Parts: sequence; structure tokens; C-alpha cells
Amino acid sequence: MLYEIHRYPADMIDVVRVAGGARVVIRPVLPQDAELTAAFFRGLSGPSRYDRFLSPLREPTPELLAQFTRVDYADHLALVAEVFTGERETVIAEARYVRHPDRESAEFAISVAEPWQGKGIASRMLSKLTCRAAAAGVTRMTGETLATNRRMLALARKAGFTLEPSPDVAGLLLLEKLLAPASPGRTCSDLQVELAA
Repeated sequence: MLYEIHRYPADMIDVVRVAGGARVVIRPVLPQDAELTAAFFRGLSGPSRYDRFLSPLREPTPELLAQFTRVDYADHLALVAEVFTGERETVIAEARYVRHPDRESAEFAISVAEPWQGKGIASRMLSKLTCRAAAAGVTRMTGETLATNRRMLALARKAGFTLEPSPDVAGLLLLEKLLAPASPGRTCSDLQVELAA
């Protein structure tokens, strides 16, 4: 089956070497990634799935997979990180933002498979998301995480997010970061070089 992808942001494709020397490809998601995405979520531990969805989701529904992989790359941008073993590709992380109806803010989410955590993949993906969101006119990035999700809290703090307890849900923290408008002539690649320095 062929898919026609309009406005596919090929400029966001990135190949990086992570600690240990593994080669990881970070790229915008495609509609044909539904099964790879399902396998990624199935491979997460129960606690990691709970951290990601704030519920005990065991298996993503076909509707959720379609929502996660059929994005417009503008109001909903999703990235996957994958590794290749022989001819086989495996998704090891996913990250996305979804723009709110006010068009000025967007909510993000990130999850990384346990063996790949602590290698800088989440930081790289979050920097890509925030840079692209700012270029699209988003001025505020938000998120939610459990107070027990230490890795997400460390990532958010490192990326400059503020953390506030939710007024409605005990044990939930609200993450927020104001985004500076994109500068003319400055690319997301420039920002990533600065973040890595």
C-alpha cells in the first residue's frame, strides 16, 4: 500500500550515536509505523506504560495507533527513534506534541524503552519538538507527569520546564515552558548543537 504524505518534515530526520556507540535514527512518524509503534508500547514495562498514559493501558487500540501514526505534522507532530538490527527496525522511543485549540500552546509526551533510557534520546527528541513548535508559533509547551516519574522530572528540569502540583489530581505534576519565537535564519539544527555543547 502506498501512502501520500503531504508536508512530511524530512528535515527533522536525524541520525545520532548514543552512549555505547549504537546508531539511532530519529524521524517523524509515518502511517505505516502502526505495528512498530504497537510493538514499542507492548515492550514497555507496566510502570513505564502507566507513566506514559497515566493509566494501566496494556495494548493500544487500533484507533489509538491510527491517532498516533496518522498526524498532520503541524498541529500534531510525532517522532520515533529507531534502531536497525540486520533488516529489522525497532522503535525504541516516541515523542509528540499536540497543539491545543488556542493554537498558542501544545502538550507534549515522551517515552523511551527502558534499555535505552539515560542515553540522551529523550533530550534530543524534546529539543526537536520544542524547536519545531516554536517555529510553528507555539508559545507555551505543557505536559503532565506523575511525581514518581523521576526520569521525566529530571528531563523537564534540564529542558527548562517549571513544575507545579496539579490542583485537581494528587501526585500529578504540571510541566510548562514558555517558548521564545523562532529567530529568522536560525534552524533547529543550530539549537541542537547548542544543547549538546
